[in-house]
Amino acid sequence: MADWLDHTVQVEVEAPIERVWGLWSDLEQMPKWMKWIDSVTIQPDNPDLSRWKLASSGFEFSWQSRITKLVQHQIMQWESVDGLPNRGAIRFYDRGDRSVVKLTVSYAIPGILGKVMDNLFLGRLVESTLQADLNRFRDYALRAELSS
Repeated sequence: MADWLDHTVQVEVEAPIERVWGLWSDLEQMPKWMKWIDSVTIQPDNPDLSRWKLASSGFEFSWQSRITKLVQHQIMQWESVDGLPNRGAIRFYDRGDRSVVKLTVSYAIPGILGKVMDNLFLGRLVESTLQADLNRFRDYALRAELSS
């Protein structure tokens, strides 16, 4: 039996929601700001499915993910359908000339191992990595905004 561990981070981006949504919803660009994501490939026959590859420090995982909810400029939810068990949502909040981006990620780790690892280091490591990813996204979006 697996335990699900949840992490939520957010960042404010000084760019309008249309720009922020447009950049984030181009999933194949994720490796530009997500440190552990090596690649994302949209399935040509079904744009709601994508193949993800996570690689860091000698370990590698892959999974297929399905978009389960999509409301333009508001929310994108997903869940894995094979491989590394995960699910989550990215929410967007329109603040006029700026946007708030809130990322929630959940992943499954086997039973007691998950509780021990989360309490010791895994939770803090994942959360700090996700926050750094969102900060890189903010910087990426700002560069895109300035060049437009």
